[in-house]
Amino acid sequence: MSIFGWCSQRAGGLAMMTTVALSYWVISSELEAQRHGYKYQSNDSLSAPNYDPQNGAIWVNIFSYYCLLIHFLVFCFPLRSCYAVFTIGRQLRKSARARTLKDIKFGHRRRSSSTSLSSSETLTSSRDLGSSSSSEVEDVDTDCYIDADIAPDRVIHAIVIPNYKEENDTLRETLEVLASHPQARNTYDVYLAMEQREHNAETKASRFVNEFSKKFRSINYTLHPSDIPGELAGKGSNMAWAARKLSERYSLGQRKDVIVTGIDADSHLSTNYFGLVTTMHMTYTETATTTLYSAPIIFDRNAHNVPAIVRVADVLWSAAGMSGLYKGSTVAPPTSVYSVPLELVDRVGGWDCDAEAIGEDLHMYLKCFFALNGNLTVRTVMSPVSQTNVTGGGHGKGIPGLIADVQARYKQALRHMWGALDTGYALRKVVEVWRERKHTSRAFRPLHTALNDASDGYVPESQVSTADPEAAPESGIFSDVTTDTLKGVNYERMIVLFHRLFEAHFLPVQMTILVVASTLYAWVTDGAPDVHGVNWMFSICNILRTVGFMEVALYLFLYESFHKVCLEIREKEMSDAGLTKGMHFSRREAKTNFIDYIMVPLVAPIFGSIPCAQAQIYHFWTVDLVYTVSKKATRRRAKSVNLDSLV
Repeated sequence: MSIFGWCSQRAGGLAMMTTVALSYWVISSELEAQRHGYKYQSNDSLSAPNYDPQNGAIWVNIFSYYCLLIHFLVFCFPLRSCYAVFTIGRQLRKSARARTLKDIKFGHRRRSSSTSLSSSETLTSSRDLGSSSSSEVEDVDTDCYIDADIAPDRVIHAIVIPNYKEENDTLRETLEVLASHPQARNTYDVYLAMEQREHNAETKASRFVNEFSKKFRSINYTLHPSDIPGELAGKGSNMAWAARKLSERYSLGQRKDVIVTGIDADSHLSTNYFGLVTTMHMTYTETATTTLYSAPIIFDRNAHNVPAIVRVADVLWSAAGMSGLYKGSTVAPPTSVYSVPLELVDRVGGWDCDAEAIGEDLHMYLKCFFALNGNLTVRTVMSPVSQTNVTGGGHGKGIPGLIADVQARYKQALRHMWGALDTGYALRKVVEVWRERKHTSRAFRPLHTALNDASDGYVPESQVSTADPEAAPESGIFSDVTTDTLKGVNYERMIVLFHRLFEAHFLPVQMTILVVASTLYAWVTDGAPDVHGVNWMFSICNILRTVGFMEVALYLFLYESFHKVCLEIREKEMSDAGLTKGMHFSRREAKTNFIDYIMVPLVAPIFGSIPCAQAQIYHFWTVDLVYTVSKKATRRRAKSVNLDSLV
């Protein structure tokens, strides 16, 4: 590995060490100055002054301005999240009202529709259908039903459910929710992405395939081998292996209308999700194969059964995901659940399986983003994905239960923060993009027929004639090669992307260090003359820090309404599907959740700064993290049969 490669993987740790060193030098210098005192002498004096106030001024200014920048970023992030949750919640409320009115107007006729909520009601997209501008969210006439004009079987949804040691009830509940969708039997190809390392994984998958074989267009399972060098057990490797296998099932003619959706084992998706993705895919044809679809997530199933500190951690985690889904956003990394056209999967060479890809959602987004020179189109699916809060099984067990739940959430937070490796990946990719910035086209093959096993499945242009990219492929070794025009590098979006990566992987630790350092600096210089002229910056930092906490409180307040409308929509859909019995629905009220507001100052360091610092320090020794499965809440039912007893 090159020096640049090594440093890029440890960019977070190096930045942390640099900030600590800068803070120590500035504060120790000021302490030394205070000890000797600021003594000035006239220019005609023959003796040297005891202390030069301008000595080291440049480092004090760098420290002060950087502190101001970090506080400004901390001020901006919750403000952007507030705007996102407000606009998404408002759109969902409009959609819910439109659905009610349509139910009254059309009555039983609506039940024959292939989707339970018209995609036209919640469609979020750009105003210009041919434009590649991302995440353009606008109100759509709810009287216009775009889905009715689209053949329901035209788009195939390849739904991949990666899982490793997940509980049977968790998987069964997710499959039951998918099977309740009206379009499931015609358009859903479900793939259980199993891990060979799991005991009895094949038996477990076979039982689910037999149980749900008649409820989907097809359901299959894949087993990620345990002996592939460099591939770790986890969601990313299971997703990658499943994608290679499912790729074999679709011909070149089908691939342009196959959309691969990756979901967590506990994700409950509304039928609207796939209806909206279908509508946008068929409507925006010019960007259909270069679009990634992402949706907001909500923890609305067992939030009432976990400690407040865990609940707030997940609420703020969903805020991080939604912060990029607002109107006009051009960079919107997905959280847990996302959809990618199969042709785009082919273009980027599928999912990666190494240690850097432990956060496979962000990593896949980055692969697509850089493969398209930053011209990836992202569209928000206005159908929140229901997920469960992480639990250690501590509900009702007092203090030991509280500790177990906090430990389980901390392990998940560490896994999230381990994704700081993706910043290094992005740094290396931007260098690669710069080197290849003059390329105007790129050739690729279907994922399962790639020429080599490298992470990128690109075909060298020298091997393929690009004289006529639109010409029909001839028979022969390159008959399945696709050549596409590559747009110029979008540097503006790349700047925005690195800002978002800095927020996710650097800001928690940098903010903590600078809050402590700026407090110490103010204490050291208290009562001394402001010889560097920087005190005004620290005054602004105090204001920004205070306002930032107020913005987080505002977000929690806005989240109450968002949570309520999402829960009502899901509860109605589950009721229509007959799945409400034993299903978890966590209701929130501002009056009874006041403790959540108090937990924010604790959540930030415990599940943000500390695991982030731990991950960045560990990266100096290893980039591997043992994947552990978090316990999840499932529908209350009769005790499941243990697979071990059947073999």
